[in-house]
Amino acid sequence: MVHRVLLDNTPLVTGSDPDEVREQVGRVFCAHRLDLTGDPALLAARFNSAQLGSVRVSYLDYGTDVRIEPGELESFFLVQVPLAGHSLIRCGGQEIVSTPSLASLPSPTEHLDMRWAAQCPQLIVKFDRVTVEQTLEQMLGERLDRPLVFDLGMDMTSGWARSWRAMADLIVHAAEDGGGLAAQSLALAHLENALLSSLLTMQPSNYWPKLAAPRPPAVPKVVRRAMGFIEEHAHLPINTADVAGAVAVSTRSLQEGFRAHLGLTPMAHLRDVRLARVHEELLGADPARVTVTAVAARWGFPHQGRFAAAYRDRYGQAPSATLRNSAPIGRNPRSADGWRTAPKRTF
Repeated sequence: MVHRVLLDNTPLVTGSDPDEVREQVGRVFCAHRLDLTGDPALLAARFNSAQLGSVRVSYLDYGTDVRIEPGELESFFLVQVPLAGHSLIRCGGQEIVSTPSLASLPSPTEHLDMRWAAQCPQLIVKFDRVTVEQTLEQMLGERLDRPLVFDLGMDMTSGWARSWRAMADLIVHAAEDGGGLAAQSLALAHLENALLSSLLTMQPSNYWPKLAAPRPPAVPKVVRRAMGFIEEHAHLPINTADVAGAVAVSTRSLQEGFRAHLGLTPMAHLRDVRLARVHEELLGADPARVTVTAVAARWGFPHQGRFAAAYRDRYGQAPSATLRNSAPIGRNPRSADGWRTAPKRTF
């Protein structure tokens, strides 16, 4: 299968010296054992890596059969997605053959031992362990009583995992682009939060039953305070955990409260608020100086197609039409008759 080399603009090592390869890969991840189990003459390692916000994305290919034994990762979680070929992954008491259809998600407190076959390049997404565990604690509303351990195999053919991979690809493209999304803190924070939250809520783990258990919804007074916090801080890279912390409830209780009283999630309300801010900015912008893409990205909308569809559904026209009919500050505004403003949600 032909695959594209990812992150080619951020190479860390390319070559056939196993010691150099092990050292460079170890600097990004951790010290590990690396054995060439295939033809050493075929070693043609390529390691590209970039850090965006709290997430690191990497492309790693050895070219030949290798055994990689880091032991316990300790300080980070990984999602490893083969772009071709296969690899044998053992972590703790679990073992899988990982392919493009089945990614691996080793947990940092479990012993990791891997055998990558030749021609098995992988996209690797790295999450800091402290960030993952803090996010889980905020979701649960309680401290963890044991280390988080995910199921090792992640089914990439499932609907949520395909969406997860699409978000990871957006981060990869941002790193390759070097500007655009990479410079938009709101959009990048939105992707990072969505990547981590979906892993915790959708990928089976030893905390999955607790996450799935019903939680009492936050009362209306708390939900109203949360709405106020969102509206005051929509210009910042906030997530559900930040909002829940501000009103002193668990993220699950906050989510249940929003669903019960508003019929949507806290992040959906944040999206509505930011969509209204985009609308306001386009109404007062100069079409000769401003683009829809730049305004949308600044307010945390990295996917232009989805943004345009949501905008049209809310305001009855394309965002480009709003910009064309805009009235920059200092000029008489055109009539906005027929345009729907963002709904004021009350209960």
